[in-house]
Amino acid sequence: MPFLVLGVRGGKREKLTQAARAGLGLPPARVLDWCEWLQQPSLLAASLARPCVFKIDSPGDDARVHARLLRLGCEARGRAVPRLPEMGEIAVSGEWFAGLSLALRRVADELSALPHVQVMNAPDELLLMTDKLACQQHFAARAIPIPRLLGPIEGYAHLRAVLDEHDLQQVFLKTRYGSSASGVLAYRRNGRGAEQATSSADLVQGDGGARLYNVKRLRTYNAQADIAQLIDLLASQQTYAEAWIPKPRHGDGHFDVRVVTLGGQAAHRVARVGTRMMTNLHLDNQRADVASLLSENDLAVLEKAACAAAATFPHSHVIGLDLVVRKGRAHVLEANAFGDLLPKLLWRGRDTYAAQLHSFASHEA
Repeated sequence: MPFLVLGVRGGKREKLTQAARAGLGLPPARVLDWCEWLQQPSLLAASLARPCVFKIDSPGDDARVHARLLRLGCEARGRAVPRLPEMGEIAVSGEWFAGLSLALRRVADELSALPHVQVMNAPDELLLMTDKLACQQHFAARAIPIPRLLGPIEGYAHLRAVLDEHDLQQVFLKTRYGSSASGVLAYRRNGRGAEQATSSADLVQGDGGARLYNVKRLRTYNAQADIAQLIDLLASQQTYAEAWIPKPRHGDGHFDVRVVTLGGQAAHRVARVGTRMMTNLHLDNQRADVASLLSENDLAVLEKAACAAAATFPHSHVIGLDLVVRKGRAHVLEANAFGDLLPKLLWRGRDTYAAQLHSFASHEA
């Protein structure tokens, strides 16, 4: 059956999809470019006129798409379009998510009248996974183990009050609509009053005031004034706090695990090993074989937790899940709607793109 992707034409995800299809002896996927569709909404109905398998892929870091979603979100909220963020800048994420929500709901409306289209990932579930706070609340309501949620954080002073209330000395902050460690901050303090924040957010002072930018090398902040300003800026992007979960050790570092589920079953998995608080692979951390790091019992715990989490998204064939498994217990750190971008990671001889094509065809047969 023909395969249609709503994605970024010429992007790395499309290239991996096309390579996977070629390797399986399948014709190339048709690609509806996000930017072109947002400019001409009628293109989606035309593309879906014939029976096909349809996958919604990430709008990615395409600046054109980001700007259009931002404008769409501002219009939906009745707000003026703000200054467009610079490359890598952490800003206006709420407006961007509002635009994404409106766009994917339009897709959902189109799909509701097209029974001949087999949908690989449902728009409403993609949105829920992209809203990280709502996703963790979704998991908690279904008894999926997650780090303890401490709720939204309004700023530095509020964070200190929350820590006092819960008698905690360390915590993770996450921006509600961030991805790939964007806006994630690890905060620690001690009884002597010393405090430290480590983040992928770089605090940059300028004529127009301070701004935040994503960087690949984590920044550490020790001065209270910097930490307060950093947290206040992150709070403006709808930040929430969760308890700090210790990660298992490996050598001089520690690790968590990314698991890709296909049709609700745990497939590709990779340990992400680092010496700092965030272990995302794009932050110069290392891959490692999960089976070499976890006991047989912990491997079983990992798979069970991943499958249980995936089962709460029954209409998403492909999900990326980040988990910590330690001493026979698993916690789901987050779900990733577009968590299949793991080049060269194989499961039963296939990469994530070839495996999902094969699995979806078998699942729908």
